[in-house]
Amino acid sequence: MTVSGSTVGRTAAERVARESYGRLVSYLSGRLGDLASAEDALATAFLTALEKWPVDGVPDNPDAWLLTIARRRKLDDWRKDKVKAKSADHLALIAEELSSAAKMDGDIADRRLALMFACAHPDIDVSARTPLILQTVLGLTAADIAARFFVSPRAMGQRLVRAKARIKDEKIPFLVPEKEELSHRLPPVLASIYAAYTSGWMDIDGAQALGQEAIWLASVVVSLLPQEPEPKGLLALMLYSEARRSSRRSPDGAFVPLDGQDVGLWDHKRLRLAEGLLREANANGPTGRYQIEAAIQSAHVARRLSGISNWHALVSLYDVLGRIAPSPVVTLNRSVALVRIGQAEAALGHIHALAADPRMADYLPYWTARAQICADLGRHVEAAEAFTVAIGLCWSEAERRHLEEQRSNVLC
Repeated sequence: MTVSGSTVGRTAAERVARESYGRLVSYLSGRLGDLASAEDALATAFLTALEKWPVDGVPDNPDAWLLTIARRRKLDDWRKDKVKAKSADHLALIAEELSSAAKMDGDIADRRLALMFACAHPDIDVSARTPLILQTVLGLTAADIAARFFVSPRAMGQRLVRAKARIKDEKIPFLVPEKEELSHRLPPVLASIYAAYTSGWMDIDGAQALGQEAIWLASVVVSLLPQEPEPKGLLALMLYSEARRSSRRSPDGAFVPLDGQDVGLWDHKRLRLAEGLLREANANGPTGRYQIEAAIQSAHVARRLSGISNWHALVSLYDVLGRIAPSPVVTLNRSVALVRIGQAEAALGHIHALAADPRMADYLPYWTARAQICADLGRHVEAAEAFTVAIGLCWSEAERRHLEEQRSNVLC
């Protein structure tokens, strides 16, 4: 033990839970062949850590310590089963786990990608694949995932339970499949990686590390499938955003929107890498969602660097994206672009039409866009009301202050 103290121990346990949960549950699932059991065992390990680390200090290798506790939990379960069933399979599993534990040197294999592809197995319901990856690899709660998919937490929880039972019952292997099978499982894997990256933009501890892990996972997928265009499109999309990370906050911590960012702070090496990946993706064809989204980011970068307006091109890109992957979010972003080409009334019409979708009631970007468009049209009362709703939904202190300033401006 190298560090002691109640606060330090609890903080360390919380940090490891944020940063290592997906890696640990992936490794343990691969060993046990049972995702739900792996999650239960790891939950026990984290509870034990919260009890012991504040008293005994933080282990030199927290991840290995947690895996040891989780293994012991499963060995205890197997011993009980052995007494009940005299199962040779259970005895073999116990022997294997004891042997692995004895050899473990602290280097824990990263099996997250294998678990992601297992969760994308064709025997698992299509609607459960991406949510399952988000929970098991990222550690998101059913409520968090439900909000992303605009469904109730209860419905999402039931969907996840059924998917985990299917993995166990069908004995779905926790392996990266053969290359000819990889491309068929790509969509939910890519969607989950992107969800991890967008979560990495939150103003919470460990969020940036989550974003970096998402970039790493996308890089691995690109290396596995170099001829597939969409992994390159996704990696390019994330790199465009990552290149601007340091410019999103002013020196005093205030939020800085894209049009106000200092382009001198952008990471131009990352931008060049993103441009190269996007060119390769487009050359490989066919065009997919992530390539178009990356192209939209590329257009924003070009507009800021050159000072030349290209909003008509952006509207066209959103039109293509709407045909490939229609969603309220695409309609929302296209409406914002329409304002920039002098079609604010049309944009507001689309915004009002979206209000009929109950999922927009708690969707922050909807209220932000509605407020800004109303403000541009001089509809100050409606703009102030929309800004008020947006402020109530905003989790970021810096962005909330930015919205409060905008509301004050329309009320002046």
